Amino acid sequence: MYLEPLTMDLQTRILIVDDDEGIRTLIGDYLSKHGYDTVTAADPIAMRELMAGESFDLIVLDVMMPREDGLTALRQLGSDAPPVIMLSAVGSDVDRIVGLEMGADDYLAKPCNPRELLARIRTVLRRRASDEQREAEARGAVSEAVRDEGSGNCLYFAGWRMDIGLRLLTDPAGQLISLSDGEFRLLRAFAEHPRRVLTRDQLLDWSRGEDSEHYDRAIDVQLSRLRRKLSDGEGGGDIIRTVRNEGYLFVPSVSETSGG
Repeated sequence: MYLEPLTMDLQTRILIVDDDEGIRTLIGDYLSKHGYDTVTAADPIAMRELMAGESFDLIVLDVMMPREDGLTALRQLGSDAPPVIMLSAVGSDVDRIVGLEMGADDYLAKPCNPRELLARIRTVLRRRASDEQREAEARGAVSEAVRDEGSGNCLYFAGWRMDIGLRLLTDPAGQLISLSDGEFRLLRAFAEHPRRVLTRDQLLDWSRGEDSEHYDRAIDVQLSRLRRKLSDGEGGGDIIRTVRNEGYLFVPSVSETSGG
């Protein structure tokens, strides 16, 4: 029988936030056995105190907690916060989508299998590392002159430039915003259909690539991460707006020339 090798990664620090001591201990012990350095907190207040003096690579955050719930705590995290996986006993699609829209990187219903949580953690960490590597490679591979000139196939909105040919996105300050392939396709779907409400099914049809077998289950995460990256860029606070019970609206007008 094949046994998955132990991932000894004691440099990777995970903060587990849950008001249930038994769950904190269970998750902490399991992740520690798989090589992660784990720290626990009983509530968001303790979480923020720990984060003020220590750095973490990922946060596992419970939703249902007394005094201050996990979604409120998530909203208060800054743009430089580590990735967050939410845990909730309320596992409806609406709650999951709300959590993802507020900036969570993944959302798992409780009670969860620790093995599944471990798999989600590894996926999120790999994705974050891949994003950082992609951004570094893009900055190094594309000269400033080429980046400034562009490929000639660009879309412009609210001071942003989306270069379809080079697959680059720059904010109004000229800063490069790193996007995964899925996030870039999703943004392109929005930019090519601006100022109209798009349903989730439309976004799936217009943004999925050839390897789309599991994309429908990932689009909520892709959308969450895209909105957060746009919000982190200058002037990107309200580019994609949620229209309750209908879908999503790409707010700015789009043109093929920088002058609008």
